[in-house]
Amino acid sequence: MKVLITGAAGGIGRAAAERFLSAGHTVVGLDLRDSALRHENYTHIVFDLRRADLPALGGVEILVCCAGVQNSGEDIDVNLKALIRATEQYGVRPGIRSICLVASASGHSGAEFPEYAASKGGVLSYAKNVAQRVAPYGATCNSISPGGVLTDLNRHILDDPALWDAVMAETPLKKWAAPAEIAEWIYFLTAVNKSMTGQDVLVDNGEMINYHFIW
Repeated sequence: MKVLITGAAGGIGRAAAERFLSAGHTVVGLDLRDSALRHENYTHIVFDLRRADLPALGGVEILVCCAGVQNSGEDIDVNLKALIRATEQYGVRPGIRSICLVASASGHSGAEFPEYAASKGGVLSYAKNVAQRVAPYGATCNSISPGGVLTDLNRHILDDPALWDAVMAETPLKKWAAPAEIAEWIYFLTAVNKSMTGQDVLVDNGEMINYHFIW
C-alpha cells in the first residue's frame, strides 16, 4: 500500500517509515527537514506543513500524521492546524484505508506546556470527527497518545539525571518507549486493524495510572 507519513525525518515518524518499508509498503515522507533514510520504496519531500499549498500526492491509502513541535510558539499551527490540513487533503477521500494521528498523553492529562497540551487534546477530538467521515469509505481513523519517548525532542530530559529521576518517579514501569515501539502500534492501527475506529491508544508506561494512595 502507499503510505504517507508527516514528520518522517526523525523520531516516531522515521521509525514508522522504517516499519512500513520493512513490510513492503511504498512510503512517502513529508518533513521540514531532509532525511537520511534511503530505500528504493521511500520518497522524501522537504516541505513546511504550515503552508496551505500541500503537494499533490495521489493514491494515499494509509496516512500517518507524526509532525509535531513542543513549546515552540507554533504548537497549535503545527500540531493541530497543519495536521488537519494534511488529513483533509490526503485522508478524507475515497481510496483511503486507514489514518493514524499522533497525539500525546498530554492531550489526556493537560500536563506539560499549555499550547502543546491544547494542540494534542484537539487531535484526540479531531480523530473522532474524521473517523465518522471516513467510515463510508470503509476506512478507520484512530489516534495514538505516547507518553515519554526516547527522541531528540526530549533530549533535555534524557541528558539531565535529576530530571530523568523525577520523571521515572512518576512512571510505574520506570522506562520510556523507544520510537520503534510506537511505530509498531502505528503499524497495527493502520495496516492490521480493520474494526477499531474513533479510538485513542495510550502508550505511557503507566504515567496516567500513577497515584498516591492515602488511607
